[in-house]
Amino acid sequence: MDHHFDACVDRKNTNSVKWNVAEGELPMWVADMDFQTAPPIVEAIQKRAAHGIFGYSYIPDEWYQAYMSWWEERHGLKIERDWLIFCTGVVPAISSIVRKLTTPGEKVLVQTPVYNIFFNSIENNGRQVLECPLVYEEGAYRIDFDDLEKKLADPQTALMILCNPHNPIGKIWDRETLERIGELCWKHHVLVVSDEIHCDVTDPGCGYTPFAAVSERCRDNSITCIAPTKAFNLAGLQTAAVVAADEVLRHRVWRGLNTDEVAEPNAFAVQAAVAAFTEGGPWLDALREYIMDNKRLAARFIGEEIPLIRLVPSQATYLLWLDCRRAGGTSREAASFIRKKTGLYIIAGSQYGESGEHFLRMNIACPRERLRDGLLRLKEGIQAYAVR
Repeated sequence: MDHHFDACVDRKNTNSVKWNVAEGELPMWVADMDFQTAPPIVEAIQKRAAHGIFGYSYIPDEWYQAYMSWWEERHGLKIERDWLIFCTGVVPAISSIVRKLTTPGEKVLVQTPVYNIFFNSIENNGRQVLECPLVYEEGAYRIDFDDLEKKLADPQTALMILCNPHNPIGKIWDRETLERIGELCWKHHVLVVSDEIHCDVTDPGCGYTPFAAVSERCRDNSITCIAPTKAFNLAGLQTAAVVAADEVLRHRVWRGLNTDEVAEPNAFAVQAAVAAFTEGGPWLDALREYIMDNKRLAARFIGEEIPLIRLVPSQATYLLWLDCRRAGGTSREAASFIRKKTGLYIIAGSQYGESGEHFLRMNIACPRERLRDGLLRLKEGIQAYAVR
C-alpha cells in the first residue's frame, strides 16, 4: 500500500512551529514529522469534526482498551486499566510529576545528552538538575554505573528521568541495563519517571523494553509517560497517557495532573489515539521502513561526502546525532553558521547538556527529496564552517 511518504506537503501558513522560518530555509530541527498522519486517524478526526459540537469530553472505555492492547501486543507490557491516566502531553506530565513528587531544592537526575525540555521541567519548578553524563567511546554510548550510583546515593536526589529510547542519541536501553538502573533506584529510594514517547519509532526488527516490564521493582517504583504523538505525528492534538502501577504513586500523580489542569482531553484527543492504536499499525510499520531507508541514505551520504562528521549509530527515533568534533568550534556556532550559510536549520547539541557539545541533531522524518536537499546543505555548511 502506498502511504505517500514521498509527498512534499506544504506546511507553510498552518501555524507550524517547525516551519515558522524564513523563505528558503529548510527546518530539520524539532521532532515533528513532515508526513501526513495515518488515514484512519484523519477519518476519525473528520468524523468527530462533522458532528459540529465540541463540548467537554470524558475518557471512554475504548481509550483504555486501545492503550492496553497496543502495549501488550507490540511491547509485551500488560497494563491494567486502573494504571492509566489521560494527560495532555508527556512534558506537562513530567513537569507535574516533578512538582508533585519532589520538593524545591531537591535534585532530579538526567543522563546527558538528553532531551532539552527535561531541564525546563526541573529548573522552572525550583529543582536542581543533576547531570549523569553518558560515556561516549568509539562512536557509541554507555552508562557509567559507578557515577550513576554515586549520584543516586545523594540524599538530595529524589527523582530520575529516564529516556527510553533515548533522545537525542536514538539508543534503545536493553533489559539488563534497565534492570540495573531499576535496582539502583530502588536501593537508593529514587523514583523513576520513564519517558517512552519514542518507543514506537524503532528500526524495523528492533523492539524496545518498557521499563515497567523489566521487574516488579521497576514497575512499582516508576511512572511511565507514553503517547501516540511521535509515532503518528499528532503533537498538536495534545494526547498522552501516564502509567503508574503502584496505587499510592498513581493517586499522587492523578492529583498533580488534575491540580495542574492537564488531565482533560480536547474534542479530538481520544478519537485520534484510539484510531492510532487500533488501526494505525500497518501505516506505522511502513513509516518505520521509510525512516530506516532515510537513515541508510543519510549514513551513506555522510560517510562518503562529509568526512568531518561522524554519524552515531542508532536503533530508534528519526533523529540523527552527528559527531562534529573534527569540524572544530562549538555546536552553537556550527548550527548558527550552517543556518546562515545554507538555510538548513538543525539543533546545537549543547542544548542537551554539556556532553552534547560538538554534536548536532538533525530530524530526517521527511520525504526523500527534502532529505537529499538537507544533506547537501549540511555538506556545504560543514565544509564552509571548517575553513571559516
